[in-house]
Amino acid sequence: MERESLEEDGLSTSSLLLKEVSNSGNHGDSASSSDSSVTALLVFSTLVSVCGSLATGCAVGYSSPAMSGIKEDLGLSIAAYSLFGSMLTIGGLIAALLNGTITDMIGRKRTMWLSQILSTAGWLSIALTKNALWLDAGRALIGFGVGITGYVVHVYIAEITPKKIRGAFASFNSFMQACGFSLTYFVGTIVSWRALALIGGIPGVIQIFSLYFIPESPRWLAKVGRKQEFEAVLQRLRGKSTDISREAADIRIYTETFERQSRSRFLDVFRQRYARSLTIGLGLMLLQQFGGASAFSYYASTIFESADFSTSIGTRSVAIVTMPALAVTVFLTDKAGRRPLLMVSSAGMCLSCLSLGLSFYMQDLHKCKNVTPILVFLAILAYFVSLSVGMQGLPWILMSEIFPVNVRGRAGSLVTFAHWSSSWIVSYTFNFMFQWSAPGTFFILAGVCGLAILFTVKLVPETKGRALEELQASLAHFSAVS
Repeated sequence: MERESLEEDGLSTSSLLLKEVSNSGNHGDSASSSDSSVTALLVFSTLVSVCGSLATGCAVGYSSPAMSGIKEDLGLSIAAYSLFGSMLTIGGLIAALLNGTITDMIGRKRTMWLSQILSTAGWLSIALTKNALWLDAGRALIGFGVGITGYVVHVYIAEITPKKIRGAFASFNSFMQACGFSLTYFVGTIVSWRALALIGGIPGVIQIFSLYFIPESPRWLAKVGRKQEFEAVLQRLRGKSTDISREAADIRIYTETFERQSRSRFLDVFRQRYARSLTIGLGLMLLQQFGGASAFSYYASTIFESADFSTSIGTRSVAIVTMPALAVTVFLTDKAGRRPLLMVSSAGMCLSCLSLGLSFYMQDLHKCKNVTPILVFLAILAYFVSLSVGMQGLPWILMSEIFPVNVRGRAGSLVTFAHWSSSWIVSYTFNFMFQWSAPGTFFILAGVCGLAILFTVKLVPETKGRALEELQASLAHFSAVS
């Protein structure tokens, strides 16, 4: 009876909250005065936070250019080096279990600081290592830091930006990851692997010192009851002349209401009212990975080699086309919306995988041998461009937008864990599947990408231009009444 009473109370509260927050846009100019405020502090805070994203890109891209040097200098076998590469995923999996809790307990700024302290220690361990043990330990530390960063940066940016520009600012995170990946790849062909490790640690060091100059998330301050500081920080982020009264009231009402519903248990995230949000978050992450995102990122050179195409030309071309595609996405996220970009991205990935499957099928039949390498090259480029347009970064943006504040940490940990575990499964099994049947592998990936289109159409809401409070209240309301 007590449980039923709580559920009924949660339903009525969610309904009232949805009405209150949804009506907040109808209060004249004061309600919209902070909707699109772009201040120097907001831009600077975003740039500092995405230094962690740049560091993440460096970490992901490090293992490929460093492979030959590390194996030669330390005498590692292929199996030993594969263990080194996988330690990034293992560290990320461990971080996924803790990142939401850490972020809620100590705040967004301190969490970013902690992640980069650990990552910097990991880079130093790699740069100074004399044996495989310290090499693997350093990679695991970096993976732990990356696993925390991948969650907290998205949450922080979503919580400090106005609703009308939230998507563009959040998409900048993926762009900086691509910059880090490309930087490491190109510089890695010039410097030694030890020097490359030191370079990889630079963005983290910059963030460690820069975090002192940016504010804590105002929504986290409201969550922990620091009301005066919350309003002061929100005013600084929106500008001294901006009227923040309506936005501050919405955040305060929303946070207090959902905090009263929270019972501080991990299983709360599985309650019916959060079912749709959790389904969206987990579904997009699983479809992203099982649609081949990590497989293409880790093994593009293997695919090029199997198609008798130049590995160096292919991988460099991927690095070149990815960055402008992500740059375009930064501008389109708030103009076109999340749903259209996800559908276009999934459709492009699906067609690219179908083209790859047909190309390798023709290769197996010994037909069009001169054309097949070019088709594979173009299909892989098309896949990476399509991935960059939506499925690479938008699942993370939506994750930071759809979960209410009282379960955000636990839900974020669960979704991040799903991302890292599915990434490990795909990266581990891809080579076996590819050896079994190259055409079959890509046809399976095409099927998953097709499912992503249907999933987006049926379940994913459009979050463009909607306040976090309005969006999360509507999703919780939908789940409860359904």
